[in-house]
Amino acid sequence: MKILIVGAAGTIGKHLVKHFDKEHEVVSANRTSGDIRIDITSEKSIVEALNKVGPVDAIVVAAGEARWEPMEKMSEADYYVGIKSKLMGQVNIVRLGMKSLSAGGSVTLTTGILAVDPVDMTTSAAMVNGAIHSFVLAAALEMHDGKRINVVCPGLVEDSVEKYADYFPGHNPVPMEKVVNGYVRSVLGKGNGEIIEIYE
Repeated sequence: MKILIVGAAGTIGKHLVKHFDKEHEVVSANRTSGDIRIDITSEKSIVEALNKVGPVDAIVVAAGEARWEPMEKMSEADYYVGIKSKLMGQVNIVRLGMKSLSAGGSVTLTTGILAVDPVDMTTSAAMVNGAIHSFVLAAALEMHDGKRINVVCPGLVEDSVEKYADYFPGHNPVPMEKVVNGYVRSVLGKGNGEIIEIYE
């Protein structure tokens, strides 16, 4: 399979590249590194990246950001960071990537536990994660030619414990192997419209 991984240098993305590269052709895409440069906040950049990559059998997105601030300090512009990046960035990759996806191919998006179990200062991140879940459920109904769409929703991944542990009191870190397997399930399985939750 030819697999495009967007956010390939990120916390999860680098593990996905390492895993899928063993048996598949992986095209890595990041904002400033990788085989292809892509800025998911720019529709023009997404189109250019997809044109360079050409036809693919799977697209995996492990990219996108949102502001973490107390709600009382959040401006409308702060919320639009997450909307433009994590939400519409992933939506636009789906929307524009359908032409590049082979029959029977899949798109896998990424959210996180905040969609269902938010913590302090995450009104923006929780909001966009929940919106992505709803998008995937609806988009799955409109897939054609055997194409599929799923979303992986991990808890606090073990590689992020040092940075985010204080925000997630009492949460059990998720081993990266389990997180990677969620993407394997989406890419190599037959599921469509699945929210693949990996919380422990």
